[in-house]
Amino acid sequence: MGRPRTPLLDRERITTTALELLDAQGEFSVPQIARRLGVQTGSVYHHVEGRDGIIELLRERIAEGIDIAALDLKPWDTAMAALARSYRAAFAAHPRAIPVLMTSPVRAPRILELYERAVALLLDTGFPLPDVMPVITGLENVVLGSALDLAAPETMWEIADSTATPHLAKALDAIGDHRADRAFELALEGFLLQARHRLETD
Repeated sequence: MGRPRTPLLDRERITTTALELLDAQGEFSVPQIARRLGVQTGSVYHHVEGRDGIIELLRERIAEGIDIAALDLKPWDTAMAALARSYRAAFAAHPRAIPVLMTSPVRAPRILELYERAVALLLDTGFPLPDVMPVITGLENVVLGSALDLAAPETMWEIADSTATPHLAKALDAIGDHRADRAFELALEGFLLQARHRLETD
């Protein structure tokens, strides 16, 4: 029997399969990937460095949707806002990946490049070195929290008796469409306002 024209296994297929499992069930394992691809578990390890290696491949794959060029925009807060929106959109497409990606240190070259450029931007802007990583991490907290919120139902509160919670009922009636988007923009605006204040007072 001749060799198959298309290889049964490579890093691209492993990443795609892991992401499909993650999107469907919020988790993946190397044996699950092997079964889905029709290979032995040991064969997967010939292409990746175990689970942690797959997590970094997933991080790289999802990060392809982040527009790093946003960091070239001026001024700095416009750049950070554009990056935040792009970052949020990339992770909102795969919200179940967020908890899994938080379990291992970042080693993926594309992500490290993003951080390097963000750090350089903030330093060039005048942020003191001790404030740089808190600013970046704070922005990530806003972005990733909102990405998870986008995966939630549009209506997160079910009120059986509006007389018991009249203020909540009125607030929900008034919120309109795109609740998650509006909340994200409010949080982003507040975060950037505080970052500007820190920059001006340090």
